Amino acid sequence: MQSNSFFCINLAIFNLCKQLTEFKMKNFLIYTLATVTGIILASLLFFFIMIGTMGAIIAAGEKPVALSSKNVLVLNAGVPVPDRSNPNPWAGFDFVNLTFSPAPGLYEILNNIKKAESDPKITGILIENGLLPSGWATAGEIREALLKFRESGKFVLAYSDYVLTQEGYYLSTSAGKIYVNPGAMLEFKGLSGEVMFYKDALEKLGVEVQVIRHGKFKGAVEPFILDKLSDENREQIKTYVGSIWNYVLSKISEARNIPAEKLQEIADKLDASSPAEAARYGMVDGLLYRDQLYDSLKILSGLTTDDRIGLVSMSKYTKVPGTLKQTYSKNKIALIFAEGDIVTGKGTETNIGGNHYADIIREQRKDTNVKAIVLRVNSPGGNAVASDIIWRELKLAAEKKPVIVSMGNYAASGGYYISVPATTIFANPVTITGSIGVFGLVPQAGRLLKNKLGINTETVNTNRYADFPSVYRPMTPYEKEVMQKSIENIYSDFTGRVSEGRKMDIQKVLEIAEGRVWDGSNALNRGLVDQFGGLEDAVEYAAKYAGLDKYSVNEYPVVEDPYLKLLSGFSGQLRMRLTSNRLGEAVDLITRLSEMTSVSGIYARMPYLIDIH
Repeated sequence: MQSNSFFCINLAIFNLCKQLTEFKMKNFLIYTLATVTGIILASLLFFFIMIGTMGAIIAAGEKPVALSSKNVLVLNAGVPVPDRSNPNPWAGFDFVNLTFSPAPGLYEILNNIKKAESDPKITGILIENGLLPSGWATAGEIREALLKFRESGKFVLAYSDYVLTQEGYYLSTSAGKIYVNPGAMLEFKGLSGEVMFYKDALEKLGVEVQVIRHGKFKGAVEPFILDKLSDENREQIKTYVGSIWNYVLSKISEARNIPAEKLQEIADKLDASSPAEAARYGMVDGLLYRDQLYDSLKILSGLTTDDRIGLVSMSKYTKVPGTLKQTYSKNKIALIFAEGDIVTGKGTETNIGGNHYADIIREQRKDTNVKAIVLRVNSPGGNAVASDIIWRELKLAAEKKPVIVSMGNYAASGGYYISVPATTIFANPVTITGSIGVFGLVPQAGRLLKNKLGINTETVNTNRYADFPSVYRPMTPYEKEVMQKSIENIYSDFTGRVSEGRKMDIQKVLEIAEGRVWDGSNALNRGLVDQFGGLEDAVEYAAKYAGLDKYSVNEYPVVEDPYLKLLSGFSGQLRMRLTSNRLGEAVDLITRLSEMTSVSGIYARMPYLIDIH
């Protein structure tokens, strides 16, 4: 019995030792694997950094590009075009394929088109269409520049392999000839404005968004409180979408010599979806495969089909020496790019920091060599206080020197707020602007924390409203009243700024305000903008207004050191690139959803998620 007990004890000890050994071995293997994985990831990270750094160094140190005698400048219309080229070296680096493909900005594209007019080595321009839109106003500005380019006697040809989108087709009508692949599809169906609503989703999560607003047309808050469009919001969307479509039709009709009524009929019936039908209606000039396209480019360039022709990208052509109208001079025009949401503080390269932009404008105001300021606004608005901070500095600048605003795809709500002190406002007929209104958002996540996560909260206050506003409890009627007063005060300031800046009677301002969104054409008719024109028009107007024959254009914000950008931007760019490759178009939706669920405060912003396509 004792012997058996001893045996059992020994066996137990043996098993225990065995388990401990196995446990240690298991953990050893885990730690070893983790270490190896860490080393591999660190090596990959170092590799990416070295590749990126080398690429950036090479790109920065490249000598001017020399072209052969016959070249076609290629405009890639299948990628989004920002107003300004992204200064971050990682922006053009594909972390998956380890290649550099920098995306030029609108200003760079416009300068390149102008440079190519007098360049004897550029025979014409090829528009390569794709699927990703850049915005109707951006497309319109490039379109006008291409029409001017054709006046030089050189050709513009447009081509699409797969799908020619409506925006791409609108841009392509600046070309003398439009060709598509025989298997391609033309999208021509009219415009629609889509709004996404979050009310039901937020309710399922246990989140209530408490809304305080002024303006019956302030549709920015509707995604939080409704599950469909209000009558007022439907009315305004129908108005500006219809106006944009009519303008686009008129330009297509003029370019293709097809009556607008006929174009409407084609769109209503989707009759131009197939390449053969599009060609029959005269919307395209023929069906070509890519080898046939290249033969056509050679013939247009004065070459034989056996000759070789150079295809030069916009990024490469930027490095080709050329003489632009603007030359170096002590007389300067400050060109300030304000693109993205308006936010507090310094902001980032993708938004407009109120304090940061106020500092930039102040510096240009005090610089005696700066004779005029051009503010390029491409923003749906944002934080109300940040907008007011920028407005103040721009107003002071306008008292000292000409301030010209150039509106891009959007200059709405806060984007319009910062524009009103300008001496003159330029817009595109398809620019989205106005939206003179204010709203406040306070999310209430008490039910989410308690019912979904099991988290309870308690507060201890020295005063009755010390925790106002709180995300853990709903607002009281009195707190809503206090916030409403703040909204009304900001709205009064907003309309007053518009009245002062636009020299418009306050009653007239109130009639076109209420948060209503306008397209450029309706904005011009109502005195919200002064004239139609693009970024180049605004710069030339500023020079003329300031009495300048020779001037140089300085761009702001100043580009930061590219090597610091490499280090600071690596992780974010890598994450976004990998995410984009995995999720494709869904990444945009996820980004927007993230923005929607993180809002809180008082805003002067146009409606969210208005996709016009």
